[in-house]
Amino acid sequence: MNEILSMLYLWLKSAHLIFVIFWMAGLFMMPRFFVYHQESPVGSDEDAKWIEREGKLRKIILNPSLVIVWVVGLALAYDIGAFSQGWFHAKLLMVLALSGYHGWMIAYSKKLSRGERTMTDRKLRLVNEVPGIAAAVIVILVIIKPF
Repeated sequence: MNEILSMLYLWLKSAHLIFVIFWMAGLFMMPRFFVYHQESPVGSDEDAKWIEREGKLRKIILNPSLVIVWVVGLALAYDIGAFSQGWFHAKLLMVLALSGYHGWMIAYSKKLSRGERTMTDRKLRLVNEVPGIAAAVIVILVIIKPF
């Protein structure tokens, strides 16, 4: 198994980075969709279009990217022996938190589709900063490996 992973390492690393980019793009887009969605009247044609857009973003980009990032990322971590390194534990914690954020966004999109608007536009705009901050921390952990 290690031999196969080692032979494919650069391909897997490339795939991991590509799908991280896709996932992050979706994590940045969805809260913006929420801001615009909340401006549409419940039950309107525009509301239905936002529900459809959010569903497509979820099904085509966010969820598949999340799965691929996790599967390929764990394979890479196994291949390089990262599970014993402190920087990796911190990165793993950040990715778990980002995955929780992903789950929250999925739940909020379902609330919006039911006509529930529980957050203000301002809070949604603030929430939109979460993936950027997490990405910055993760990149520093992976590149610099501070511990």
